[in-house]
Amino acid sequence: MASINDLKVKVFADGADLDSMVEFSKNPLIQGFTTNPSLMHAAGVRDYPAFAREVVQAIPDRHISFEVFADEFSEMEAQARVISTWGEKVYAKIPVTNSKAKSSCDIIRKLSKDAIKLNITAIFTREQVEAVAAVLSPETPAVISVFAGRIADAGIDPMPVMRDCKDILSSLPAAELLWASSREVYNLFQADQTGCDIITVASDVLGKLATIGRDLSQYSLETVQAFCRDAENAGFSIPTD
Repeated sequence: MASINDLKVKVFADGADLDSMVEFSKNPLIQGFTTNPSLMHAAGVRDYPAFAREVVQAIPDRHISFEVFADEFSEMEAQARVISTWGEKVYAKIPVTNSKAKSSCDIIRKLSKDAIKLNITAIFTREQVEAVAAVLSPETPAVISVFAGRIADAGIDPMPVMRDCKDILSSLPAAELLWASSREVYNLFQADQTGCDIITVASDVLGKLATIGRDLSQYSLETVQAFCRDAENAGFSIPTD
């Protein structure tokens, strides 16, 4: 039977709500955090640097990735350098391209060479991983975030992709492969099976971790009981006379 204790993959919480992040930090299962501008916008963040510093002060002992939001590479690089100063365990998150489909590899090379810890995000293809791997400094920590969940949304099995990505990164001892955009609890076990180092998990999926290892017969019974209870509470009736 599946057990959370059998997993080797590190679990990171994905979100930008400070209270939730602090609460998740109390769980020893959660070894890091990832954010992005979309999550911050949804959480109502208005002052990006102030929010980030508040997070780092509240959770100083975990990996936390904060993403640049500039689209021009010179400004993207400048933002990454500032972000890297926010904490010892802070990673500057860089998209693999800008919004005009131009590769970010030139600034990734510069930043990695300068020992700035990076999280390269929005990766979907093996070719993108190969391009990033070619410019990373072997001794500089980096996270390669491949959006396995969205790959699956496109009707493609992400597991062979993730295995290939792990092989591509094998010559970079400081690089970690991250399974991004998880959709369900089973993704944790898939990420583990493919050799991923990290998986990011949103709060709705984290809330389901207690179901891991459930007895399926009992789970079935509880589901039927819930149907009965909800129908009774709703006052449903179907005349059968």
